[in-house]
Amino acid sequence: MAGETKTRAVAPFLKHCAIGRTIGGDGTAHSHVVVEPHLENSANAAHGGLLMTMLDSALSGAARSTLGEDYGVMTLDMQIAFLSPGRGRLTGEGRVLRAGKTLIFCEGEIRDEAGILVAKGSGLFSPRRARPEKTT
Repeated sequence: MAGETKTRAVAPFLKHCAIGRTIGGDGTAHSHVVVEPHLENSANAAHGGLLMTMLDSALSGAARSTLGEDYGVMTLDMQIAFLSPGRGRLTGEGRVLRAGKTLIFCEGEIRDEAGILVAKGSGLFSPRRARPEKTT
């Protein structure tokens, strides 16, 4: 349903990085993180790996928002440009540009609290039916 927020399973790595995510029902998703010292690089800014994970979360969430509850996505390709140091609370947004049956193309960006563009990128995703939960 357009504009409806969907509840989806959260990847353990996102929890490890303290990245929160909201998946919209309209081809969008948002992610956020507060950059704490253990998430920084040697310049006291968000580590590039954190920014990549955050952007991947927003882009893949946007892709997932176009699919049924029993589907996830696999990242096939992702490009990112780091434009300024990320500090404090960062927010990311992902948007679907084109969704097909086998490929979903998304773009997005990460901004700081002042609205400064920290990173931007794009990704290509493949829908995958979720695996049933293991019982043993």
